[in-house]
Amino acid sequence: MSEQTLPEAINNFVNYTNTADSENFVQTFTTDAILNDWGTEYEGHEGIASWNQTDNIGKKSQFEVVNAKKESNNTWIVNLKVTGNGFNGVSPFKMVVKDNLLQSVQILPD
Repeated sequence: MSEQTLPEAINNFVNYTNTADSENFVQTFTTDAILNDWGTEYEGHEGIASWNQTDNIGKKSQFEVVNAKKESNNTWIVNLKVTGNGFNGVSPFKMVVKDNLLQSVQILPD
């Protein structure tokens, strides 16, 4: 699936990770967003910035969209190939978009 068919917020999540743009990465989320990484939750910009440094850009992660499926009006399951100095492999990400920003991201078990 082409990245262009995904909502801008999801494309930004991928692109800001790949360009190591931490400031804009965090701004891709709503102020009350929740990121759930296999059961550990990070809330709001502060929590997501922390996860970003320990598990994402801080680990030099790179994302490649493998495929994506729209589950509902604002919910997508995006399979991302992740490489870097942390987790490496393909993982499904459940992403909810609200007002062109990410309201929630849940990294699901394979």
